[in-house]
Amino acid sequence: MSSAHAITPPCALSDFSGLWVPLVTPFDGDAVDFASLAALARRLAGQGVAGLVVCGSTGEAAALDEAEQLAVLASVREAVPQLPLIMGLGGEHLGHVLKRLERLNTQGLHSVLVPAPSYVRPAQDGLHTWFTRIADASAQPVVLYDIPYRTGATLALETLRALARHPRIQALKDCSGDAAKLRALLQDGELQVLAGEDLQIFGTVAEGGVGAISASAHIQTARFAEVIALLRAGKLDAARERWRPLPGLIEALFAHPNPACIKALLADQGELQNILRAPMTRAPAPLLERLRALATTAGGA
Repeated sequence: MSSAHAITPPCALSDFSGLWVPLVTPFDGDAVDFASLAALARRLAGQGVAGLVVCGSTGEAAALDEAEQLAVLASVREAVPQLPLIMGLGGEHLGHVLKRLERLNTQGLHSVLVPAPSYVRPAQDGLHTWFTRIADASAQPVVLYDIPYRTGATLALETLRALARHPRIQALKDCSGDAAKLRALLQDGELQVLAGEDLQIFGTVAEGGVGAISASAHIQTARFAEVIALLRAGKLDAARERWRPLPGLIEALFAHPNPACIKALLADQGELQNILRAPMTRAPAPLLERLRALATTAGGA
């Protein structure tokens, strides 16, 4: 299809600095709970976030069909029209991904967040082609999502450096677990680097990352935003003090596959129902007391 090969006009350099929260998708029975989704987006928007990520893995995007994903995006856009939005764009079939991207190109997005195709495990030249074809067809900047433990594909440093030369590939969500690769990219300065592993937020931003995409920041949102702002301002001691209670909370929030613990705690706080779509399951009940205590400690520390 000719449109799959079309290159869109250049887009301006975008700013990805600060805290981005990858939204959970609330459910009411088997339907999306749009009222709770909108209320959650408005609450987060008032707590210092730079923007929101819609239909990422935390949003259970793999369990939403395309119509639901577009409806979720529309609901969030209506709730927080002033806030930049990044849309998750995953898949394994390049043609299907490009068709979805055509529809997203009309949505006024800040960016799309694109992982490698899961399970396929292409070679580095195949990964370069995958991301380049998507970036060529995108009307908005592209955030690379380097997360080999989910996709099975590792983006080599030289591949990332080559992709950084594309004018629409402007940022990286780093979940690689490769400290040497991360430091090399931070030193290069060609991509804006966002921490994708919540426990690595402090170190990544302290070494030059611009911010984070943090699922844990559904909870104690303002504190996470403050830590990033302090680090970017060079106020290391103040940032360390604000960060101190957060690692324990983060570890507990990932004690069951994400987003189960986040949804359990948000449900406990009355923001949504504790419902996930199969194959995701609820966090074990004993975890909730621990989560509640850690969230309270983080809020008061």
